[in-house]
Amino acid sequence: MAIPMELSCWGGDWGLPSIHTDSLIVMAYAKFSGAELKIQTIDWTWKTLRGTVPALNLEDAVVTKPVHIVNYLRKQKYNVDYDLTAKQGADTLAYIALLEEKLHPALLHTFWVDAENYSNVTRPWFASRTPFPLNFYLPCRQSSAALNRILLTKGEPPLHSITEVETKIYSDAKECLNLLSHRLGTSQYFFGNKPTSLDAFVFGFLAPLHKAHLPSGQLQQHLKQLPSLAHFCDNIISTYFVLNDSGLSPTGQDTVDANLQKLTQLVNKESNLIEKVKFSFACAF
Repeated sequence: MAIPMELSCWGGDWGLPSIHTDSLIVMAYAKFSGAELKIQTIDWTWKTLRGTVPALNLEDAVVTKPVHIVNYLRKQKYNVDYDLTAKQGADTLAYIALLEEKLHPALLHTFWVDAENYSNVTRPWFASRTPFPLNFYLPCRQSSAALNRILLTKGEPPLHSITEVETKIYSDAKECLNLLSHRLGTSQYFFGNKPTSLDAFVFGFLAPLHKAHLPSGQLQQHLKQLPSLAHFCDNIISTYFVLNDSGLSPTGQDTVDANLQKLTQLVNKESNLIEKVKFSFACAF
């Protein structure tokens, strides 16, 4: 029996094996292809501060980024795209590029820039998994990096203000969701009855948006109006992730999630008090 490969990735919540898009893509592809992965959940520490997640840890190398990891798994004969035609292969590349171009900026804004979502969901989640004092610095740095990336890639003329950029990226993201919904139609997966790499990428992008409890969720509300995509996510979760990597059933995970939510709320309250004093110092770091 082959020794499972080790995948370093962010952990799960909200009924998902991971809340991190790139980690979900690799996890889903591994499930689809039958590749056995030993999941190592990480936190933000000095050791992992500069690391890239997800990371496939091999004996003599480390493979990072979903595209590279998927390509490596294909070379190990874990290839779920084997039966695709040349046109379907080209469509896969085109839709993955569409996800990166049109949907990714809006997801970055939704989770890392939107003030309500960042303060109530994203920052407390990552802060609770980051040791002191990094928990006051790293989420803030990630939020700033997300905003800078959005402005650098989408803030070109004639979009001069942040409001104009936000309007554009959400319009593009909704158009992307509409296209995905139309392409999927009533099918179980994008190319028939078997999942492919495109399904893994779409799932990784959509599942956190579908499952997170967001106080500010215009993009999430639009996704809810496209039931085929919501069903697509729920079908993959129920088919491939009934038991998560800790061995918990959904019921057991609900209990853990409830306890974790209480802990996260406590961390959030305490850190808010300290951040009022240290916020400007931390962001200037």
